[in-house]
Amino acid sequence: MSEASDKPRSTAAARDPARELEIGGQRLAPGTSTTIDLPVTDLYTHAKLTMPVNVIRGRRAGPTLFVSAAVHGDELNGVEIIRRLLKLRGLKQLRGTLIAVPIVNVHGFLRHSRYLPDRRDLNRSFPGSASGSVASRLAHVFVTEILDKADYGIDLHTGAIHRSNLPQIRADLSKDSTLELAEAFGCPLLIDAGLREGSLREHADKQGVPLLLYEAGEALRFDEFSIRAGVRGVTGVMRKLGMLPRRSRRRTPPRPVVATDSNWERAPESGILRSLVELGEYVSRDQVLAYIADPFGATEVEIRSEHAGIVIGRSYLPLAHAGDALYHVARVKGAQKVASRVEAYQSANEPDDFDDRGESGEPPIV
Repeated sequence: MSEASDKPRSTAAARDPARELEIGGQRLAPGTSTTIDLPVTDLYTHAKLTMPVNVIRGRRAGPTLFVSAAVHGDELNGVEIIRRLLKLRGLKQLRGTLIAVPIVNVHGFLRHSRYLPDRRDLNRSFPGSASGSVASRLAHVFVTEILDKADYGIDLHTGAIHRSNLPQIRADLSKDSTLELAEAFGCPLLIDAGLREGSLREHADKQGVPLLLYEAGEALRFDEFSIRAGVRGVTGVMRKLGMLPRRSRRRTPPRPVVATDSNWERAPESGILRSLVELGEYVSRDQVLAYIADPFGATEVEIRSEHAGIVIGRSYLPLAHAGDALYHVARVKGAQKVASRVEAYQSANEPDDFDDRGESGEPPIV
């Protein structure tokens, strides 16, 4: 566990609207909006490669928040969340600075891959170095140009290929400053997740930058529900930080529940999977979640839940090898009540029809 202070590193100087901000060699004045292309390791074809960054500085004092996506190059929901975020009319009243980085792992994004060309995981390569591997150099650029300029951060992720996550916030909830932001995001379920060595979240913690990790949806797919929930969550955090005006007459959502533990239910045998439960459902202890059978139906086995809880992740591939992770079940107090909150949360973030354009004014993706 990091020994970083519970207090974010924001100071009176950091909140001074006239303070200089320099990213990629460009000085950014208050009241301006700029797109910057940060150079990263070039392609071996000699083509230049850059990390796109959009910076919006309000005229009035406020904190600096970065919102990043595609640290894993195949995780696309966050890219669309940031695009919609930048279209919000409310940004005209922005206090402080918003740094939006929709595609961090540009190498993986181009290749539809989670990893860098050398198969390294960027989210295990922080803080990186200017003379290391491709992953290390990319991490170093992000840290020196983005993280080191920010007071807070939100990093947007999805599940892996063929595996989807229920919208959830993962963070070190032992720190009050981080817990307050996690609650402001509005997800009904929070995961008190430990820090992993080399992750962006671990380095942010060492630097005293409260960071939320939003997990929702599946790799290489857009999911309208997850995107809408993400846009609403980021704006909720910005309102909590005083960067956007607070909404009047908005109903306060129920306080989210923190998961005390979770585990993956795995395939006991190889075969074809027939799933019986969906994301967000309450499952009781020993409940049958799915069946696995051979193609002829001659043999069939049950997959049961080891404990009661909420399904926060699942595989959508109906083919399974023995040992494959199939259902991620979070153990929470009052799981049945939480499941009803999840259902209400899903209803609030699902479009009613094609004309339901949500906070960003965007038509839903179908």
